[in-house]
Amino acid sequence: REDELSGKIIGCAIEVHKTFGPGLLESTYRDALLFELVERKIFVKKEQNIPLIYKGNDLKSSYRMDLIVEDKVIIELKAVEGLNDIHFAQTLTYLKLTNCKLALLINFNVTHLKNGIRRVVNGL
Repeated sequence: REDELSGKIIGCAIEVHKTFGPGLLESTYRDALLFELVERKIFVKKEQNIPLIYKGNDLKSSYRMDLIVEDKVIIELKAVEGLNDIHFAQTLTYLKLTNCKLALLINFNVTHLKNGIRRVVNGL
């Protein structure tokens, strides 16, 4: 199921990138991708909070995922010169905190979007 969803998500991301190209803010890409997913009747949540529990205690702080599709696939968006280790670590942490299996780390600041997409898998 996650693989099928990731294919649909990537298709939507490609459509956004074809329309805008590189050089815009991350929030612009997030909102356009959200629009594309909703248009295709794919259930998606924007800026979903991830509660942070430490040794059984709610730390009253949280992180926000850019998008989560059908409560299965996390989408972490970037508009940066290049992805680096901290982007992968952040995405993997989101996977672990949510017990999701798959995330797509997408950097829109590239000439060809296929070069900006990375799958991140939670080994659980």
